[in-house]
Amino acid sequence: MGIKKQKQDMVPFQTKAKKISGTSYGEVMRNAFKVYDEIKKQSKRRPYIRSAYFQKEKIFFDYFREHLFQKAPKERMKRLKYLKATCELIKNSKTGPVEKTELFEKKEILYRFAGVTADKACFCVQIKEDRKKKKYLMSCFPMEK
Repeated sequence: MGIKKQKQDMVPFQTKAKKISGTSYGEVMRNAFKVYDEIKKQSKRRPYIRSAYFQKEKIFFDYFREHLFQKAPKERMKRLKYLKATCELIKNSKTGPVEKTELFEKKEILYRFAGVTADKACFCVQIKEDRKKKKYLMSCFPMEK
């Protein structure tokens, strides 16, 4: 019950990006990884995006692929459709997220941002901050209405 209340408190960030198009898993995967490859080309080592909300700190993609491939292909496809909008949200959003401290790891904080694509689809982006204050994109997923 407390989580639903928190979701209403989140102010969604309006992106200019639409969901990645495609009807098959392979098609969505190709288009999503074109976006990922563009980000990867910009850095020599680990891919990252600088976040407006976190004063231009780096948000790394280390755990994103690992977390994504734990899901079933249908769920993976749903999540990958939001990758372009997720990157735009991280780069440009200055609206505050909902913060949640992990119970088993008290030093880790999860930030959950809300966003709306140009075609009016709502989604969430989850970023994890570890003990060393490094931030990682964990996942992006459609928001239930």
